Amino acid sequence: MSIEQAENSRERNKNSLPVNIQEHFRREQALHPEATGALTSILTDLSRVAKSISYLVNTAGIKDIHGTTGEVNVQGETVLKLDERANEQFKEVLRSNPYVAGFASEEEESFVAFSPSEKEKYIVWFDPLDGSSNFDTNVSIGSIFAIYKRISDVKDLVNEKDFLQSGCNQVCAGYFLYGTSTMLVYTAGNGVYGFTLDPSVGEFVLPESYSRIQIPEKGKIYSINEGNSSKWNPNVKNYIDYLKTRDEDPCSARYIGSLVADFHRNLLKGGVFVYPGEIGKPEGKLRLCCESKPIAFIAEQAGGMATDGNNRILDLVPRSLHQRSPIVVGSKREVELYTEF
Repeated sequence: MSIEQAENSRERNKNSLPVNIQEHFRREQALHPEATGALTSILTDLSRVAKSISYLVNTAGIKDIHGTTGEVNVQGETVLKLDERANEQFKEVLRSNPYVAGFASEEEESFVAFSPSEKEKYIVWFDPLDGSSNFDTNVSIGSIFAIYKRISDVKDLVNEKDFLQSGCNQVCAGYFLYGTSTMLVYTAGNGVYGFTLDPSVGEFVLPESYSRIQIPEKGKIYSINEGNSSKWNPNVKNYIDYLKTRDEDPCSARYIGSLVADFHRNLLKGGVFVYPGEIGKPEGKLRLCCESKPIAFIAEQAGGMATDGNNRILDLVPRSLHQRSPIVVGSKREVELYTEF
């Protein structure tokens, strides 16, 4: 399929049935003659992981996957049974992909390298189950991923530098949302697309309304854990107070406590998600590599912004695998306003 044919096909299908994910990948690949199919292969495998985790989430109550394993992960957090199962799903699929040289997970202390091969040109970061503490109460949760080209020699094992790249080097990032429906939202640097899992056929499809998602420039929602307000810097308090009381379009609070769910709502409706540094925890809570950077990439591709308060998130170069960072992400005007405060 030529580039012109791909564009014409996309135009003809604007008002037709939703495009399935494989057809979407074929069209996008046709627009990039230099593409090898490697990224499509990895995304296809990740969509398989999402289906498996979606099934686990929906059947956990009858399969006794609630509760903890009794273990504590590298973050110092209690591991839920579903955390462990989701992590294994990602690992199993990525191990078998010929284009993946290694991966790093929020649940793993270090990265995992595969045997070197000239095909293995990418590494994958992932948070297997974001917001899992909400799982037992049936609140929306998700998975987050980021894909980078390795910078080490393909003849060698990947090393830590491959996993500590600037967020600007991401070639693809996305998340899966397990809510009233299961969604895949991703970007490969050419807009943001939102797929919904059609349970009748077991396939992700792309409604036209979720093709090239754009976040509203200004929002009416702020998402922050106000229970921590006593630990905030005064400037953060002033910013939140201003959002609530400004004369033009005052904001309402909406906070779920699952990054994917909170960000997804703001992506569609407009708003800002804030997890600032706190007294005694200036680096905040969220992990830079597997949470903040992929979400920031999606936000910017949708016309939004993401900052740590002083720096663009995508410009940050991590010093360690599990480094944390404050984040303010969402509608461009609201994030710019935060930097002013």
